[in-house]
Amino acid sequence: MRFSWTALILAPLLVPMMFSLAMLSPSGASNPVLGFLITMLLGGTVSYTATILLFLPSLYLLSLWRPATGPGVCMLGFLLGAAVAVPLTWLAWAGSGPDSGPPTESFPTFLLHSAADPFNAICPMAGLVTAACYWWLATRRGRPALR
Repeated sequence: MRFSWTALILAPLLVPMMFSLAMLSPSGASNPVLGFLITMLLGGTVSYTATILLFLPSLYLLSLWRPATGPGVCMLGFLLGAAVAVPLTWLAWAGSGPDSGPPTESFPTFLLHSAADPFNAICPMAGLVTAACYWWLATRRGRPALR
């Protein structure tokens, strides 16, 4: 598969942008723009890190093994998104004790309990959407100019 700077710059922005817009609460926030920017910064950091350090090397290895197709790239994004959920869950576990102190339960137990949390479905779906967006941006051809 062909590398694309445009896809690398734009694809990881889509999910943090959608999530930041969804988290805006016009009624209770004193400064919704600041909340949007903080959420966008945190989400963008996770998204770009996962894209550059996990997705692109994995996509390269996939393309060496077999031709990279749209469904294959989307499945890779989904699986890598699920893999990113584990360290994020570990961060949540580390601060899950009383008064954000040491945790009271083991990490495997916490991981099993949090697997049913709908919030954890965001990571695999974000990986899928980012991979699909990268695929679309990297494989589209230049369109003729309108006259």
